[in-house]
Amino acid sequence: MNLEIYHEVEQFLYRESRLLDQWNFKEWLDLLTEDVRYWMPVRYSDYQGKRAMEKEHGPNALSFFDENKDTLKKRIFRRDNGNAYAEEPPSRTRHFISNIEVYEGDFEHEYNVFSNILVYRSRMEKDEDYYIGRREDVLRRENGKLKITSRKIVLEQNVLLVKNLSIFF
Repeated sequence: MNLEIYHEVEQFLYRESRLLDQWNFKEWLDLLTEDVRYWMPVRYSDYQGKRAMEKEHGPNALSFFDENKDTLKKRIFRRDNGNAYAEEPPSRTRHFISNIEVYEGDFEHEYNVFSNILVYRSRMEKDEDYYIGRREDVLRRENGKLKITSRKIVLEQNVLLVKNLSIFF
C-alpha cells in the first residue's frame, strides 16, 4: 500500500476519533457515505469453529445494532434535543485505535481498513465501561475526500454488561 494513502487513512481515523470524543456528531456524520452500513454483530462462545463464524458473520447474523445514515442521524438528533435518556448526562469517551492495516478495496477508490480499538466510556459518577475489539471498515473516496461506507465493529466480549449501548464506535 502506498505510504501516502496509509498516512491519509490513519489521520482520517484519528480525526474521526477526536470528533466522537468531543461530541462533534454532526461533523462525524459528514465522514459517512449516504449508503453507509454501521453494525456490530453478536459474538458466540460455542466451540463449533466455522459454524460459530457463520453465525457471527453470515447473512443471518444477529447484531447489537445494524444502522444506516438515516438511523444514525435520528440517534444524534434525539441526543442533541435531550430525548436520548440513555445519554442524560452524556457519556464521556476516549477512542484508541491501533494496528491499522490498509488494503485496496473491491472497487476503484475504495480501501479495506482493519484496526483494533479500545473505547473507554465514563458516565454518571461511577459508571465505567471498556469496549475492546476490532473494526473492519471500507473507506471510499468521494469528491476527493475519504468517507466510511461500511463499518463492522467486532467486540471481544460476547456478553455486554453495560447499561446501554448508546455511544458510537
